[in-house]
Formats: sequence, C-alpha cells, structure tokens
Amino acid sequence: MNKSIVRKTIAFTLLFCALCNVSLFAEAGAVTVLTVEDAVAYALDNSRTLQSAVIDLEIKTRAKNNAWNVFIPSVQATGTMSRSNEVMYNPMPTEKDHWTAVGGVSANLNLSLALIDGIRATKANYEAGLLTWDQTVKETELNVRKMFYALLLQQESLLLQTKSLANAQQRVKQAEVNYRNGIIPELSLLQTQVSFENQKPVVLKQAQSLQQQLDMFAFLIGLPSDSIIQLEGKIEPTFVEELKAEDLIAKHMQYRLDLGALEKNIELLNISKSASEKQIYTPALALSYSFQPVVTDIKENWFDNDNWNDNGSFSVTLAWNLTNMLPFSSARQKVTDTKAQITQLELTLGTLQLNAEMEIRKLVDSLNQSKSAIEASRQSITLAQKSYDLTVIAYQNGTTELLDLRDAENQLNQAKLGLASEQYNYLSGLLDLEYSLNTKLGEK
Repeated sequence: MNKSIVRKTIAFTLLFCALCNVSLFAEAGAVTVLTVEDAVAYALDNSRTLQSAVIDLEIKTRAKNNAWNVFIPSVQATGTMSRSNEVMYNPMPTEKDHWTAVGGVSANLNLSLALIDGIRATKANYEAGLLTWDQTVKETELNVRKMFYALLLQQESLLLQTKSLANAQQRVKQAEVNYRNGIIPELSLLQTQVSFENQKPVVLKQAQSLQQQLDMFAFLIGLPSDSIIQLEGKIEPTFVEELKAEDLIAKHMQYRLDLGALEKNIELLNISKSASEKQIYTPALALSYSFQPVVTDIKENWFDNDNWNDNGSFSVTLAWNLTNMLPFSSARQKVTDTKAQITQLELTLGTLQLNAEMEIRKLVDSLNQSKSAIEASRQSITLAQKSYDLTVIAYQNGTTELLDLRDAENQLNQAKLGLASEQYNYLSGLLDLEYSLNTKLGEK
C-alpha cells in the first residue's frame, strides 16, 4: 500500500511539473521565455489591429502630403479623325475632302476659397489618424501588460497550491510512520491520505487551466500556434509617491487621447462648416484653356502652318450660386446641421471630461487603498506564517488535529495570495492610470 502511494505521488509530480514548467521534456530551444517587454514587443509587431491602423495612417499621410494637388489643372489631350458625309464648299469633292483631322489639348482649373479649407481638413484628418494610431498602440500595450501580470498571479496561486500539495504528501509519509509506530490510529492515516488525494485533481485542473491561458496569450501576441511559452517576471510594483488626483488632472488631463480625438473631430466639423460657408457666400473662379488644331488637308504636311487652324480658346468664368444663400436651401441646411453636430460633440466632450476626472479620482483612490492593503497583507503573512509553523510542530507532536493544520495552512496561503492579488491590483491600476493620463508616472 505504501509503495502504491509513493508511485502515484511520483507520477503525479512528474505530470504537474510538465504542466507548470511548460513541458519538462521539450527539446532545447522549444520554450520561448517571455518578459513583459518581450510580450509587448511581440504584440506590437504582430497585431492585426495595428497592421490595419498602419495602412489607414499611410492613406492619410499620402493625402496630407499631396493635399496641394487641388491646384493642379485638369489637362486632357484628344485626337479625332472624322469623315463628313457631304462637303458643302466643294461641288466636286474628292475622298480627301471628306476627311478632317482634329487635335486638342485642354486645361481647366476651378478655384475657390473652400479649397483652402479642404487642405486644412486633410491635415486635421491626418492628425486625427496619428491620435488613433497612438491610442491603438497604447491600448495594445496596456492589454498585454495586464494579461501578463494576470498570468503571473495565476502562476503564483498555482505555486501556493503546489506547495500545499507537497505538504500534504509529507503529512501522508509522516502519518504512515506514526501509524506503523502505533502513534496514530488507522482512521487518522486514512484521513491524511484522503486529504492528499482530494487536493491532487484540484491542482491538476488549475495547472491545465494555466496552460490553456498561456496558449491563448501566445496566440494573442502573435506567436505561432505551437509555441510553448514561459513567463519570466514578478508582481512587484514600484509605488508612486504622493498621488493626488487634482494635481494629476490639472497637469495631464489635456493629454488624454480620447479627449484629443474628440477635439480633433470637432475641429474637422468646424473646417467643414467653414468650407460650406465659403462655397455659399463667395464666388468660384474657373479658368479654361484649349488648343485645338484642325488639319484642312489630310494629304498635305500636317505640320505646315498653312494646313491647319487653331479653334481653341481661353476663358475666365466667375460663378456664384445665389440660390444657395436662401435660408431654406440645401446648402444652408447643411451648414445648420453641421453646427448642430458641433454642439452635440461639444456636449459629449464636456461629459467625457467629467467622466475622465471621476475615473482618475477613482483610480487614485484604488491605488492608495491597494498600497495600504499591501502593507497590511505583509503583516498578515508574518502572523499566518508563525501560526502555521507552530501548528505544524503541534501536529507533529500529536497535540493538534489535521483539520487545524489545514486551517492554518489555508490561512497562510490566503494571506500570500492576498498579497499577490493586491500587488497585481496596484500594478493594474497604475497601468490604467498611466493610460488614462497618457503619461508614465514617476518619470521626470
């Protein structure tokens, strides 16, 4: 019976190590060790969302760099050979008299004050694209960092469960010795064995869950689907001193990415309104020039000046649509709608600013609370460790029950897990606050 328990324990330990250490028997180089910075770099290089954002930004960059092309005239070249059915000026026409060769080169340029606003809008749209790109990058980095530390927390929980299982295994061995020596009854031995056996599937399930989460994390950051990863890092936050919500709001609120994006949208609508008003209240200038040589005799030298005539022309046209100035015209209604949209966005901006302030205050309060909880958790671990050590001694001496020892061990594990959880909460909250403020706190 004792040998059977030992064999089961060894088999389980090997299986567990394989899960926790990401394939104990993997070939050299098969395991990818990731720090949090490595994970962020992988995600930024392989994110499909970012790749799509890059394409969008490239489109807007080209539009900005070539916005001046609205001042390039539209040039068109044509060439026509035509045969008339009748020749009016010649009563006895030959075949060549029916044919005419006509060439043409025309250039047209339409000028309006609204074109200037169009160039401004292209530049503002590019700047909005930069904000969107920056926001996408920082969202990706934030999500990867929080997921990385969440996995470290899950690993820490699994480690505590593993240590607890190892302690249970040691208690089984001790109970077997005590039973053989007649110190404890068989019931106590059985209770110890049952407690150990009940813990194994729990730990195994938690290890499997962690491995699945690691596989998903590898997929999300862009590693190959068959990648085996091992996280390298600790949940050890660096505290930022003197976090005051009002100071942070006053200093960094203007740099928030969501506020900047909304302000840029308001700017674009204002530019659109300005362009529409210029189209309504100012005339447009149209310049046109055409060169149209007509060959009079297709069998003669086409480059002889006496053999062709220029039917082209140059024109300057000033056009003003007076109907658009009527209050009920579609153009004026469009301007009115744009003004209403601007008012709506300004209201949304005000609401977003208030929500942002509340978010920052809440994050600061949570960070201060987590900091206090971390200090309390450290004291709790010290007390729980002392209680556990004394309970172990008492159990070994036979002066306390297995249930008391399990309670003491659970309290110690809860204290350690509570510290790790609060440290994660502080790290996660600090990352959220830095993203919210669009700055790195603690840096000069």
